[in-house]
Amino acid sequence: MAIATINPTTGVTEQTFEPHDAAEIERRIALADAAYRALRLTSFTQRAEWMRAAADLIEQEVDDVARLLTLEMGKPLAQAKGETLKCAKNMRFYADNAEGFLAYEALENPAAVNASRAGARYEPLGVVLAVMPWNYPLWQVVRFAAPALMAGNTGLLKHASNVPQSALYLGSLFERAGFPDGSFATLLIGSAEVEAVLDDWRVKAVTLTGSEPAGRSVASIAGRNIKKAVLELGGSDPFIVMPSADLEKAVATAVTARTQNNGQSCIAAKRFIVHTEIYDAFTRLFTEQMAALVIGDPFDAATQVGPLATKSGRDDLAELVDDARMNGASILTGGTTPDGAGWFYPPTVIADLHDGMRLVLEEAFGPVATLYRADTREEAARIANQTTFGLSSALWTTDADDEQFFVDELDAGAVFINGMTVSYPELPFGGIKDSGYGRELAAAGIREFCNLKTVWKA
Repeated sequence: MAIATINPTTGVTEQTFEPHDAAEIERRIALADAAYRALRLTSFTQRAEWMRAAADLIEQEVDDVARLLTLEMGKPLAQAKGETLKCAKNMRFYADNAEGFLAYEALENPAAVNASRAGARYEPLGVVLAVMPWNYPLWQVVRFAAPALMAGNTGLLKHASNVPQSALYLGSLFERAGFPDGSFATLLIGSAEVEAVLDDWRVKAVTLTGSEPAGRSVASIAGRNIKKAVLELGGSDPFIVMPSADLEKAVATAVTARTQNNGQSCIAAKRFIVHTEIYDAFTRLFTEQMAALVIGDPFDAATQVGPLATKSGRDDLAELVDDARMNGASILTGGTTPDGAGWFYPPTVIADLHDGMRLVLEEAFGPVATLYRADTREEAARIANQTTFGLSSALWTTDADDEQFFVDELDAGAVFINGMTVSYPELPFGGIKDSGYGRELAAAGIREFCNLKTVWKA
């Protein structure tokens, strides 16, 4: 895949970039390794000063940065601004909390281990490779970069090939904020070059957000090299609605949860599992509101759903819908690829699914919602857990027993009750099963790429 900005609204190639050659890749790895040896010796106070400066820069540049995100991957401009400002919030969160998260952990009773003093300390690992997707071009990267840099690690970014300008912006941001040269550098390379970079002895670990196949590939390389990996992969998150739910709020939130970021979010609700008592009412309201969404130019303030980021992504989504249609599913709204420029796909609602359809088990990465009827909470949990994914989930109920049942039973990295899944700096984020392993954000996120070193003194 060429490294290029291709406007998804028009299909026009705006700018292409030459990939880095072997010499430039080597130069950047060497620079990152040297920067690590300097950065690890700096204080948390100094790193926090630089991190807050990076947050200031991204806030000052929010309008230009948001336009860049919308140009490269098509999200509505207001959402692009929200993503940019969320990055600044995350930077400040780790600037404020990194030292506490990584504080020395003293054993309260060292005599129990025959010591006068004992405990554990967190130390950075070194250069960490980040392999990142296009759907949140800044946020996906910053939620790794902020804690990694605050811990004293350095980063190499292999971004998706269709967001090179976003990648280059991030590659310069932290240096402009004051971090040592090479602390966070972008590699303009294709997927085929990832293996050689991860094989390099100076690269100590890897984090990847992306597809399940990409995760399997990177995990196998990391495993061969005995290097730490954190994987945040696909999701087919359930959105469960029980009879006691506030139906109007549940429907309105469901529409947002399915169509945010033009439906291209790993943690977007994708499968809507509704108790039979309210299924018909939910389906009617949900379908009406999905059909009423405004599709168009993401730079237009009236637009609620823009284009998909790539032509191949739209083609893949259309294939899933067509497979369901051919196998007897009911298309309640949408479901047809529009004519004209750009990679648009309408908000789509599908019902009457069965096990022979790809949509039942595969991730729909776009504004396509699938509806399931459940007669009992046990059946709802079974449907929710039937995919190989386990990223997040949402539950709508005011019944305390139902709430506890689903918190206990759902196979997921998170359960959001009476709301949609959102990533917060304060809460750990990640999945189980084929959705990956490891955690980002909160204290867990900064500790992933640290050596927990035991210290014992007689």
